[in-house]
Amino acid sequence: MRLGIVVTDAVYLSIASGIIKAARERAWQADCFLTDTGVMLLADEDFVRLACDVPGSVALCEHSVARYAQGAYDLGALADQVVVGGQYQDAELVRRCDRVLVF
Repeated sequence: MRLGIVVTDAVYLSIASGIIKAARERAWQADCFLTDTGVMLLADEDFVRLACDVPGSVALCEHSVARYAQGAYDLGALADQVVVGGQYQDAELVRRCDRVLVF
């Protein structure tokens, strides 16, 4: 099972993290796309660890980072672990995942 999770607001940090952990415990692939204020999830150390555990499993909208997360974290330091892109990454997540949850 390949699960996609789209996070549009930072208030969903605990929900998104919990779902990613539960999916991985079941040996499912969990991909995540962060947009709007959801990009602030990368300001949380625990979420960053989840993202770095499976490089490339988390993608984000660069425009949203510029708008909502300037100075909140070092995007350059995460570049090898997190896919920095745009809404195309969201479309790819929807295309390749068996199920998609949007928060």
